[in-house]
Amino acid sequence: MKNNISNPDFLKRNVEKDTNGQAEYSPMDPPDAYNPLTVETVPYKDLHPALQLFMDEHKNAVTKLEEFEKTLIEIREEGMNKERNKRLAVFFNFYDNNIVLHNIKEERVLFPYIHDRMIDNGEHGIGPIPKTAATMLEDDHDRTIEMATLAFGLIRISSQITDPASRSFLMNTAIEQGLSLIELLRLHIFREDKIVFPLAHKYLTATDFEEITKKMKKYFSVELPGKQSFV
Repeated sequence: MKNNISNPDFLKRNVEKDTNGQAEYSPMDPPDAYNPLTVETVPYKDLHPALQLFMDEHKNAVTKLEEFEKTLIEIREEGMNKERNKRLAVFFNFYDNNIVLHNIKEERVLFPYIHDRMIDNGEHGIGPIPKTAATMLEDDHDRTIEMATLAFGLIRISSQITDPASRSFLMNTAIEQGLSLIELLRLHIFREDKIVFPLAHKYLTATDFEEITKKMKKYFSVELPGKQSFV
């Protein structure tokens, strides 16, 4: 068999086709996960207070994720000590008391309206049960709970193991799980801030936001200022 190695990068051959000027992606060259592509950004000041509230909570979460990541890397490189163990406890308490509550607020108050309006406007998957971006975000919430639970459990078990090799293996596994959790949460926050919330700004009605405001107060004792000029 004759091998032609003059142009070995045969996977990147150009194919001429009419794409109407639009960027074309393939499995060999997928779009960046952090690239919202066609979604138009919306200035923070123009968003409804409900969306601003969730974005503010995201900023706080990102700061905690950065601290958690730093701690995990220190443990991987230098080992565990009392201070790092304390910092881990701080993060997992934050996750339980803040991130989980944040997700519950979104799922109970915000996502149902986003889901309905995206279906109304054709922004959904094809199937007998249409899925929207809100569906994807709820799936993310479930995955983060599983990952956080596993990471915390592995860290706790490793502290009770006397065999050094086994303890090291469990801790390294916990660290990798924690780092994966951080990346998922960062991507999840990006998707909400840069893709889903701008779509909510576009599709939700003034009445929708009035109901969201009432439910935030009723379910979570959160007072949101009115914004009649939103739409």
